[in-house]
Amino acid sequence: MEEKIIQELGIKDILKRLPHRYPFLLVDKVLIVEEGYRCIGIKNVTMNEPQFTGHFPENPIMPGVLITEAMAQTAAVLVMSEGDARKDVFFMSMDGVKFRKPVLPGDQLKMHLTLEQSRRNVYRFRGEAFVGDVLHAEGILTAMIYEKK
Repeated sequence: MEEKIIQELGIKDILKRLPHRYPFLLVDKVLIVEEGYRCIGIKNVTMNEPQFTGHFPENPIMPGVLITEAMAQTAAVLVMSEGDARKDVFFMSMDGVKFRKPVLPGDQLKMHLTLEQSRRNVYRFRGEAFVGDVLHAEGILTAMIYEKK
């Protein structure tokens, strides 16, 4: 799964593109593989995240909905312009999402997102989330860029 990285976006760059903040910012780094088309988001999963106090304290696993949200945020970084405060991106739908293996504290989640289709301001992505080379989750995600009035 070796990809040629053309641009690396750190946390400061991500914060310029997304409105999300702690505790709901779920992407630590984004590696652009093909500008506007393919990227890899990285999420370092740690035990001190708030969801692990209740899901589940004796056997902590990252909730599937948060894995899906992390993939959606990664996709949003790919299509959002840096610092455009007049626009937001909204998660519209998820199709065929499957969770194959649990994601645990200490794992590094790598989310591969590929733009499959774009029409006007609506984008559809194929997402796959890996820990190492093992597929943990996958699905189709749709989002819309909304221009604020």
